[in-house]
Amino acid sequence: MLQVRNLSCARGGVPVLNAVSFDVAAGQALILRGPNGVGKTTLLRTLAGVQPALDGTVDFPEEQGAYASHADGIKAALSVTENLVFWAEVYGGDLPDDILEKFDLTDLRDRPGGTLSAGQKRRLGLARLGVIGRKVLFLDEPTVSLDRFSVKLFADWLRGHLAAGGIAVIATHIDLGLDAPELDLTPYRAAPDAHGGSDEAFL
Repeated sequence: MLQVRNLSCARGGVPVLNAVSFDVAAGQALILRGPNGVGKTTLLRTLAGVQPALDGTVDFPEEQGAYASHADGIKAALSVTENLVFWAEVYGGDLPDDILEKFDLTDLRDRPGGTLSAGQKRRLGLARLGVIGRKVLFLDEPTVSLDRFSVKLFADWLRGHLAAGGIAVIATHIDLGLDAPELDLTPYRAAPDAHGGSDEAFL
């Protein structure tokens, strides 16, 4: 269970969201909605512990959380397989036998990461989620640069993650075909004159 209570968070030291509360049970996803700049990325970073909260609590097994940002996290000199092996070893696991197939990377397995197209790099970046063994995923626009086929691949993998008891909180404008509730962050915007907080992640 992911439990969020009265969470307030800031961007660049300026409060952007106030008193956000929700629960996400094992096997479930939550889709974050709202206009650009409303605070979706800031909320995800705060949930994952990448930056501190101004107030409130986030409760989930910390060793089970992972945050995936817009960056793909690819080492250009390493091959596709070597990139995935690197991340598997960082998290103390092994490379799943089917991970290359699930993200349509089999034919690219020996290609250096730096030679991949934007969409291929994105698929490789998302494939990392399948090798780190984390249950609670915070995903920021995961389908950026993906074509329709690749979006389906990712959605299929994500459904498998949820079916295995995983959790996902996702900021996306794309319909992933998930049976998941949506949370519009617009009502949680902090007051325009709100003050307080230091966000060292952006200083």
